[in-house]
Order: sequence, then structure tokens, then C-alpha cells
Amino acid sequence: MTGKTRRRRAVVPLWFLLPGIVIYGAVVLLPSVIGSGYALTDATTGDAGTFIGLANFRTIFSSTDTVGPLIQTLVMAAAVMVLQNVLGLLLAVALNSRIRSRNWLRVLFFAPFVVSPLVSGYLWKYLLDPDGAVNQALSAIGLGSLRQPWLGEPRLALFSLIVAVVWQFTGSTMVIYLAGLQGVPQDVVEAASIDGAGAVRRFFSVVRPFLAPAFMVNLTLSLIAGLRLYDQIVAMTNGGPGGSTDSLSTVIYRTSFEFGEFGLGSAMAVVLTVLVILLSLVQYLGLRKQARA
Repeated sequence: MTGKTRRRRAVVPLWFLLPGIVIYGAVVLLPSVIGSGYALTDATTGDAGTFIGLANFRTIFSSTDTVGPLIQTLVMAAAVMVLQNVLGLLLAVALNSRIRSRNWLRVLFFAPFVVSPLVSGYLWKYLLDPDGAVNQALSAIGLGSLRQPWLGEPRLALFSLIVAVVWQFTGSTMVIYLAGLQGVPQDVVEAASIDGAGAVRRFFSVVRPFLAPAFMVNLTLSLIAGLRLYDQIVAMTNGGPGGSTDSLSTVIYRTSFEFGEFGLGSAMAVVLTVLVILLSLVQYLGLRKQARA
């Protein structure tokens, strides 16, 4: 086969990708570029605005109305990422065993993932209402003193929101870890067991290296999802009480479509996009380096 023929065969698949690339560029990339341009203006409802340079970005990092939600976004993303992956890995290890009900349990734990995040948020709002199912259950079993305004107190509201998100997405994390565990050679695990390695040592020394791709995928996806939280916040608290559960996403929507400050809202969207890209890239490079080590 000549070099010219090989190059021709390599180029052919690109033609099949071209329609998708064009559509993606027209629907996603072009609007993103145009929207980013508004970040440098003072555009408002009905007014294209004038060029103001980086003034919107200075406002973002100097105003408590935006710095607070930015910090809360990072806290929620970190908590969701850690809890979701720890619980997902524990469930995957438990359900990778030969218990008879493992298939039913896998379906049960994965089921919340197929529910719309908005529906899930309204479900948890009903459960955590002052007269909701959680407080009623506590009273029914004699623990009425533990009744709480779960969504009415700032710290409890943030905690409740994180619990709701972790509950919904842990199942998908579990499935990815299960797929990784299925690829671990059992003869290697058995050899380590014969050599006297305990369950914990076998996991960290033998099983964990095979799970490196699963760790990379799950940690990256959970971090991105945590940084972009919106639906559950709107359904459960709408950013309250007192802005204690606001994220950058909710502030972007409110600034752009309720207050009509499209320039400032676009600048916030650019900050969120850059934040997602940078943190995801740092995490990916760190995990990739560990996987090679």
C-alpha cells in the first residue's frame, strides 16, 4: 500500500465527522463566542451596550453578591465529588460480589440517575419540608427532637442540597466502577490472597491500579456536574435562605434574565466556563500522572 493510499484512507472518516462538526460549531461554538463578546460590554435588556473592557470581571471578583456564590459553588462541587465517588466505589465493591440480589440492588441504586434533576429536586423539597416525610418519620419513631428546618437554615440547606445531588448521581458512578472491577484479572487477586495480602491491601495494591481509568472518568464528571449545579438548587431552595445555596449558575440566570444585565451575566458565564476547564484539566493531568506511576 502506497503512502498516498494510506493518507487517503485516513482522510475519508473525517468527511463523516464534518456534518457533526458543522452543526456543533453552529449550535454551540458560535453562540458561545458571541456570548463571550457581551462579557466585555454593559449590555442590558433592549440595549446592545457599549464596550467597557474588563469592568464586569472586576465586579465579579470584588462584589460579595458574586464572590459568595463562587465559594459556595466550589464547596458544593468538592463535597459532591468526594461523597459521590466514595459511596459509588463502596457500592461497586459490595455489589461486585456473588450475592444473589446483586442485580436487583444494582438497578435499585442506579434508578435515581434516570430521574430528571428538576423532578428529583422537587421530590427532596417535599421530603424535607417542615411537615414533610423526614420530620414526620423522626416524630413517628420518637426522635421528634431531631426535627429540623432542613431547607430553612443556611448550613442545613446546603447540606441537604449536597445529599440530594449525591443520592441521585451515586448510581451512575457505581456503574462505572463496576465496569472497572469487572476488568480486574481474578487470578492476580487470588495470587495476592495466597501471598497473604488482606482485603484492604489487595484493593490498594492490586485492584486500584486497574481502576485508574474509572477514577479518571468519575472524578472528572462529578467535578464538572458539581460546578454546574442548577436544577436541584432551583427546585429545592432557589438559592435561599439568604443566598446560602446560590451557585454561579443560579446567579448567572438571575443576573441575565431577571435583572436584564446581560453583559455581567455573560462575564459570569465565562468565569464559570474557565473554572470548569481549568479544574477539570488539573484533575485530569494529576490522575493521568498517578495512573502512569
